[in-house]
Amino acid sequence: MIKGSNNHWFVYILHCKDGTYYTGITNNLANRLKTHNSGNGARYTRTRRPVKLVYQEKCSNQSKAMKRERKIKQMPRARKTKLIRDYKQSKVKR
Repeated sequence: MIKGSNNHWFVYILHCKDGTYYTGITNNLANRLKTHNSGNGARYTRTRRPVKLVYQEKCSNQSKAMKRERKIKQMPRARKTKLIRDYKQSKVKR
């Protein structure tokens, strides 16, 4: 599920141990996930480990990733859950 490339940026959503979602961006998804789960990631995820990657979206540059991250963070939880569900279903169909 994890794809990584330093040529692209990713918007990602993590499912935290307490059931909450965390949204972020990175240009190295595998490394960022390890950082979150080691307790050295964002302050929000430090006490909510382990976290699981449930959504990723490739963006062509950092600016586009930041704009998409902002849109996702503004979504109500139900819409984020639907985004994740649709993403998972699209992966099964491939």
